[in-house]
Amino acid sequence: MKHSLKTGLSFGLSSGVITTLGLIIGLHASTNSKSVVMGAIIIMAISDAFSDAMGIHFSEESENKHCEKEIWEATVATFFCKFIFAMSFIIPVLFLNLFSAIVASIIWGIFLLIVFSSYLAREQKISPKGVIIEHLMIVLIVIILTHNIGVWVGKVIK
Repeated sequence: MKHSLKTGLSFGLSSGVITTLGLIIGLHASTNSKSVVMGAIIIMAISDAFSDAMGIHFSEESENKHCEKEIWEATVATFFCKFIFAMSFIIPVLFLNLFSAIVASIIWGIFLLIVFSSYLAREQKISPKGVIIEHLMIVLIVIILTHNIGVWVGKVIK
C-alpha cells in the first residue's frame, strides 16, 4: 500500500474509532439522548475529518519528504477514512435503542482496531498480540474516562 494511503487509512481509522467512541459514550452518559448522539456523530465526522486531514496535510508538508501529489493523497485519504469510519457508528444508533447502540459501537470499534492492529503487526513482521493489547488499552482508557466525565457532567447539569 502506498505511504500516503496507509497514512490516511491508519490515521483516519484510529482517530475515527477512538474519537467517535469517546464522544458517543460521554454524551450517552451525560444526556442519554439519541438525537444528541446522532447529531454529534454527524457534526464530528465532518468537522474532525477536515481537521485531521488538515493536520496530516501540514505534517506531511513539514517532513519535506513527499511530493505534492503524495501530500494531497494522504490528505484526501485521511478525510474520507475518518469520515467513513466515524459515520459507521451512526448505523447502530439509527436501528437500536441507545444503550444497545453504545454496546454495539464499542464492539464495532474494538473489531476495527483489532483488524487494523493485526494488519500493522504483519506489515512490521511482529507479533500482533502486543500491538492489539496496546491499542485496546488506549481505547479502554478513552471509554472509561469519557463515560465517567459524561456521568459527572450529567450530574452537574441537573
